[in-house]
Amino acid sequence: MAIANNSVVSIEYDLVEAGESDIIDSNKGQAPLEFITGKGHVIPGLESELVNLEKGESADIKVDAADAYGEMNPEAVDAVPKEQFAGIELAEGMQLYGQGENGETVTVTVKEFNDETVTIDYNHPLAGKNLMFSVTIVDVREATADEVLSGQVGGGAEHCDDGGCGCS
Repeated sequence: MAIANNSVVSIEYDLVEAGESDIIDSNKGQAPLEFITGKGHVIPGLESELVNLEKGESADIKVDAADAYGEMNPEAVDAVPKEQFAGIELAEGMQLYGQGENGETVTVTVKEFNDETVTIDYNHPLAGKNLMFSVTIVDVREATADEVLSGQVGGGAEHCDDGGCGCS
């Protein structure tokens, strides 16, 4: 039986680039990742396969780049004056965090730099990569009315009593 929309799903996973063996990300041995289905909290290609599983089931799920973090966008690479990075010890491949036009957090990767410019990439670090998730469904439950309304597991920050629930 498929997992319904507005369900809270808890998963454990290992993530590798498809065809590779190095683990990119994992939460095994840690708290499960919890999300509400139908809210866009996890990449679409993963969610569309997870909803076909049941509590306790495990699966290897391949997600093509287009259904993960998208294809590489060559227009998302920009050269900016190095003085904008004053006080930062730059290294190729490092990720920096800044603020976008609408106040959102933006992650960029330093591609290369010289004495005058820094080439930064606004693409997600996993853009253009096909991904393989080894996933186990730890738990599934119906989301509460507060969770459905807020879109957050736990119902939103106003419901945190001790600050330790992962709400921000």
